[in-house]
Amino acid sequence: MFLGRIYRKERKKERGIIIFDKSKSEYIIQKMSHTFKDTGHQWGKLFNLAEVPLFLDSKALRLIQLADLVAYAVHRKYNRGDQTYFSLIEDCFDADAGIRHGLHEYV
Repeated sequence: MFLGRIYRKERKKERGIIIFDKSKSEYIIQKMSHTFKDTGHQWGKLFNLAEVPLFLDSKALRLIQLADLVAYAVHRKYNRGDQTYFSLIEDCFDADAGIRHGLHEYV
């Protein structure tokens, strides 16, 4: 949605990547990514991907370790009611017209 919005507003054809930590679910996630690209998902179809989803070992890359920290902050906020870490990053999530995208709160 973020890349599509950039294209619609600024006519920039940006590309994105999806990176996962190595897991036993790699095959299932790869298959899902093809489905999302070919037939879509609840928000539409995936376009603008530079590559198929990548699976990297979090012990080897700091970027994956950073994603783990973000996931921890989100988990603490929504599952434990602790905003300590989330409050430091909440303005970094994609938002447009006051609506936060890519982060959904289920109550």
